Order: sequence, then C-alpha cells, then structure tokens
Amino acid sequence: MKTLVPKPETVDSKWYLVDAEDQVLGRMCAKIASILRGKHHPQFSPHWNFGDHVVVINAEKVKLTGNKVNAKTYFHYTGYPGGGKETTFKRMLSEKPNDIVIHAVRGMLPKNRLGRQLLKNLKVYAGSEHPHQAQTPEPLEI
Repeated sequence: MKTLVPKPETVDSKWYLVDAEDQVLGRMCAKIASILRGKHHPQFSPHWNFGDHVVVINAEKVKLTGNKVNAKTYFHYTGYPGGGKETTFKRMLSEKPNDIVIHAVRGMLPKNRLGRQLLKNLKVYAGSEHPHQAQTPEPLEI
C-alpha cells in the first residue's frame, strides 16, 4: 500500500469572494484563514500551500461585538527606542480598513515562510469594487 503525497502543482486553486458587510471580524477571519490554509481540501497537508485565493470586499463595514469598537487597539513597534505606536480600532477603520482584516487573518496563519506565502492569496478591498472579475470568484457564505 502506498501513501499518496500530492504536490501543490497538482491542486487547482479556486477563488472565493467574501462580503464583509455586517460580518463579525473574528468569525469571518477564522473561516478565511482556514480557506487560505486549504483545510477544506481532502489532500490537506500542513507543510504545503494547497489553499485557495480569497477576495474580501466591504472591509470598511465589518463589525465587532461588545465594547471592542471603543476598547480595541493595535500596537506596532517602529524599531527605534520608545517607538511603540498604538492605534485605536476607530482610527484604523477610518484610515486603513483593509489592514484590520489583514491583521486579523495574519494572526490566524502560521508564523513562518508558509504563513507569509499564504497571506499573499488574500486580497482585501474597502469598497464593493474589486479588480478580480476575470478569476470569477465564487461567493462564500460565512
């Protein structure tokens, strides 16, 4: 009996379209991370990129539960002494709504070369327009 080890070249990747309007951020991003990882494929392997491409539209209309709209902050370090920067969710939503979804999905992917490669399959847009009509993305219900 032989074990079939599929190669990433043999798997056809699909394109999915997610409408983030009135979706809860964490639940939506958990499903997106699972699809990017390829866990829904029967030939899933944790060290290969069998994932599909995901296009997220209306990222500016994403929701949070509870008091997180007022309390949630994003922190990043500039690399200089005393260079810690903190941004609130409201400010991120008004300035860079795409980064909210990208940041949430990045935290749910592996922290290595594979995770960085998988994140390239995620396309996020603040409005309802996207330039990926040629790929004919299937709508994904979350």
